[in-house]
Amino acid sequence: MRGPSGDPSDPSPLFDDTSSVVNKHGHGDVGKGPDAYPGQAFLSDPMSNLAMAYGSSLATHGKEMMDKNLDRFVPISKLKYYFAVDTVYVGKKLGLLVFPYMHENWEVSYQQDTPVAPRFDINAPDLYIPVMGFITYVLVAGLALGTQNRFSPEILGIQASSALVWLIIEVLAVLLSLYLVTVNTDLTTIDLVAFSGYKYVGMIVGVVAGLVFGRMGYYLSLLWCCVSIFVFTIRTLRLKILSEAAAEGRLVRGAKNQLRMYLTMAIAAAQPVFMYWLTFHLVR
Repeated sequence: MRGPSGDPSDPSPLFDDTSSVVNKHGHGDVGKGPDAYPGQAFLSDPMSNLAMAYGSSLATHGKEMMDKNLDRFVPISKLKYYFAVDTVYVGKKLGLLVFPYMHENWEVSYQQDTPVAPRFDINAPDLYIPVMGFITYVLVAGLALGTQNRFSPEILGIQASSALVWLIIEVLAVLLSLYLVTVNTDLTTIDLVAFSGYKYVGMIVGVVAGLVFGRMGYYLSLLWCCVSIFVFTIRTLRLKILSEAAAEGRLVRGAKNQLRMYLTMAIAAAQPVFMYWLTFHLVR
């Protein structure tokens, strides 16, 4: 269609030409300054950039402080060492806990003044077997109580908490004894938890034998495991608690070394007591 006043030979355009339209400030949108976009003005402000940099630095510093304090109370790097195990190590360690009589070399291997990972040394302490042994013991205890129609979630919780409390008491008692006897040893609290947790293996064997063979099977298997854990603890801790002369096999002399020897035997003798105390009521 043509406009009423236009030239008949010049058709009307389909769209209006807006290329020459400008805004009220006298310039187009292409040349807009910072006032047109407030966010761009914020980013270009030196004070905001300084605030952002300070906030990022503060967050990084806070993360470093948190990691440092967390590692102080919960040594994550050390815990990784105690869980560095494999299937071969677990199998050999379980066999050593049940049959420690034929094992000869009990010294922990070192590499550049650092003990090698447990998967490379069967004598190194670990936390995998104690942790899994504790969990398995609680499950086996629930199974034993279930076969006697005595199972309930409350009793299972009491069983788990009781075993955990006795473990903590045992470790604290050993730490106090080492302090009173003034023993200079490289034993750590985690090492004591590991050695104290190995008795759960014998407890599991005793309860399972009691479920299968009755009370006679329980007493025979628990007796074997008690003797085994006693021998294992004596031969392991004597290199940690006794003097260097005792570690080399020479005769132990002096009142201080005698106290260390009695302490080692007391720790080893406590393992069978706890094993019986925590399992005798599970088998009837």
